[in-house]
Amino acid sequence: MAPTKNTPIAGSTAKQAPPHFVLVPHAGHGHLIPMLDLAHLLALRGVRVSFVTTPLTADRLGGIADQAARAKLPLEIVALPFSAADAGLPPDCENTDKLTENEQFLPFVNAMRVLAAPFEAYLRALAPPRPSCIVSDGSNPWTVEVARRLGIPRLFFHGPSCFYSLCDLKALEHGLHEKVGAADDEEETHVIPGMPIRVEVTKGTCPGYLLEPGWLVLHDEAMEAMRTADGVVINTFMDLEGQFVAGYQKALGKPVWTLGPLFLHNRDDEALASCGSTTAAVRHDAIAAWLDGQTPGSVVYVNFGSLARKLPRQLFEVGHGLEDSGKPFLWVVKESEVATPEVQEWLSALEARTAGRGLVVRGWAPQLAILSHRAVGGFLTHCGWNSLLEAIANGVPVATWPHFCGQFLDEQLAVDVLGVGVSIGATKPVLILDDESEPVPRHDVARVVSALMDGGEEAEERRRKAKEYGEKARRAMEKGGSSYENMTRLIESFTRVEGTKTNKP
Repeated sequence: MAPTKNTPIAGSTAKQAPPHFVLVPHAGHGHLIPMLDLAHLLALRGVRVSFVTTPLTADRLGGIADQAARAKLPLEIVALPFSAADAGLPPDCENTDKLTENEQFLPFVNAMRVLAAPFEAYLRALAPPRPSCIVSDGSNPWTVEVARRLGIPRLFFHGPSCFYSLCDLKALEHGLHEKVGAADDEEETHVIPGMPIRVEVTKGTCPGYLLEPGWLVLHDEAMEAMRTADGVVINTFMDLEGQFVAGYQKALGKPVWTLGPLFLHNRDDEALASCGSTTAAVRHDAIAAWLDGQTPGSVVYVNFGSLARKLPRQLFEVGHGLEDSGKPFLWVVKESEVATPEVQEWLSALEARTAGRGLVVRGWAPQLAILSHRAVGGFLTHCGWNSLLEAIANGVPVATWPHFCGQFLDEQLAVDVLGVGVSIGATKPVLILDDESEPVPRHDVARVVSALMDGGEEAEERRRKAKEYGEKARRAMEKGGSSYENMTRLIESFTRVEGTKTNKP
């Protein structure tokens, strides 16, 4: 579906004013990063960008703001008033990485609704004209009414893959959520109707959020925000998910802008370090020096994202599995996971036993720099879309260990559709704390790492396909590529000619 745009009459001297995009991410690391990448890309194209978030997150993004100011980019970070304590949360809970219990997650997401009033006040206080559009994360349905009241077009930014988004939409259309939610057998498989390929899910891996009342309400609101948006922005590219993008756009009946991989424009990992924990951040040069000493393609990189945190019993199984695999590994663990003396002592012993072959990074790590290093030949990942896309764009095959929500469907995309992954076999979702009574055992960790990193026809085919998609990803972001040109058309559709009104896409 082609968007409309304001075009000056031939021969006229009408002046085009640069558009103003207001980006509203969810306050979680995995949500912030792709929208920061989008903000930077838009600003590089001359678009004025306001990036709206909570005060704590805004403070963390000081490096991004400073970098933009030095480069004279029209990008500003806007902090809206927010009190976590008013929602019954600890005072510093302004970002999901501050949550310590599974029970805090839903109250935190719901607490974000209080941002609606200061967000509207901020928009009303801006000098005319009003912003060209609002780009809002799917977890922020509270922006819908604000945009409607002010008459500002709104785009829906969906963080997962387009494959997941289409699965979720088809499941909703055919009442699959209700059917799965009423099922007694949690292992029973259900087929998602209307997909271009066969997709099976269980109660725990069904698209959407968790099948509990509070989460279902939030999911319904998010889906309505998607349906009523003026278009959808997704961090993917046509050569990766073309058939699913076509189906998604047809089902929605509105533009779907594929603009990714958004990070393929020289993202500065050092600046992004300010988004996460920096108390024990490991610098690029320390990790690069270790990787430089490893054989090309020999290292498996292990990182389970910014949210899920493993309890000691699961942490031990991961470590022993990596040790038993016999493969060189670079393992990122969260500072909160290794806070107790017991775990610290165990981890030190593991490091001593695997010295030279294994590197354990505590806290933040420069993931893009790691994945692009020639020594890295595989990635054991939780299948968050950011991580999966970063691996694919760097031509790195993956071992998949999904934890919750869309990650199970992203695993199916990587393993069954794209052919770049091998599964560890996880079937049950976990949220923040990995509280499974029976953790994934070390022999499964060792098995999947060996399958990923060894030779053999299947492993070589995964590597070949990953490299091929990586090349296509880079072409998509180059001038003339599908994502580059989509970005051009998106900006043009919101470019205001002075003296006229901006049309919705």
